[in-house]
Amino acid sequence: MKDTLKPLMTSNAQDWRTPPELYAKLCSEFNFTLDPCADDENHLCPKYYTVETNGLIQDWTGETCFINPPYSNSKAWIKKAHDEWFNHNVTSVMLVPSRTDTVAWFDYVSKAAQIRFLKGRLKFSGHANSAPFPSAIVIFSNIIYPVQCIWVDYR
Repeated sequence: MKDTLKPLMTSNAQDWRTPPELYAKLCSEFNFTLDPCADDENHLCPKYYTVETNGLIQDWTGETCFINPPYSNSKAWIKKAHDEWFNHNVTSVMLVPSRTDTVAWFDYVSKAAQIRFLKGRLKFSGHANSAPFPSAIVIFSNIIYPVQCIWVDYR
């Protein structure tokens, strides 16, 4: 990768905290019960898993999950959300970078019930500037949506 493009595709930050207004709008629609990749300070649901309790190895059956994964390991979280939906009918709503050229996007995201591409770049909580990447909301669910891919302005 050219050095001039590298900052656009990578980040030292792993804690891209969800903007509260975005979470509130999504939670009012989905009524989340589990935040499977959080910590004691940034969790958004009363029930959550930390690095130590490792949400990737937990059973999410019966939960409705909000997932803003560490982006260095987003493929594993996308696969887990897909597999929990496919095998256990778990609804998961994910906030992920919109990286449509990745294996995870083709193998898992493309099978989602709906993909909501966010207009503009999100300004994550705790960061002075907007993210250096576009974002999408990926919904794994058995709810039938009239359109799979839409553009949404949550600002």
